[in-house]
Amino acid sequence: MLAVVPVRRALLMLLALPLACDAPSSGGATATTTATATATATATATTTATTTATATAPASAPDTVIAQHVLVAYKGARRAPKGVTRSKADAKTRAQEALAKIRAGTAFEDVVKTYSDDTGSLDRMGSVGKFHREDMDPAFSAAAFALPVGGVSEVVETPFGFHVLKRTQ
Repeated sequence: MLAVVPVRRALLMLLALPLACDAPSSGGATATTTATATATATATATTTATTTATATAPASAPDTVIAQHVLVAYKGARRAPKGVTRSKADAKTRAQEALAKIRAGTAFEDVVKTYSDDTGSLDRMGSVGKFHREDMDPAFSAAAFALPVGGVSEVVETPFGFHVLKRTQ
């Protein structure tokens, strides 16, 4: 609505312009008509652009999110527990299996207990707590921040292994 006020002023100025000229009256009606048509087209384009920008503007992204995760590590992954001997391919398959269980209705927390190798978050039901985008691996953050609250990600690969994320806040 605020964009309409400057457009109205522009229309009034364009309409008053031919009146202020010392040009003879012949052709004055044409100039006024052209100025009015141009101003109307400009006003319509401005209003349309403003409406479109407002309708397509994304909601502001949160500064932080809270998430849970299932981490399936593999031998050689960063900070993998010493007892993990599975290959990278086996870890990905296991993470996909965990995701399938979640999608089939198994509680996320139960899948964490069965599948996750993140010993640091096991007692917190897989919660990694509240974090800023730059606090985590870029792939992890991208997935977490893209989810709606309550949403579950696809399998996400990071240097730590394969994750299934659930955004909780």
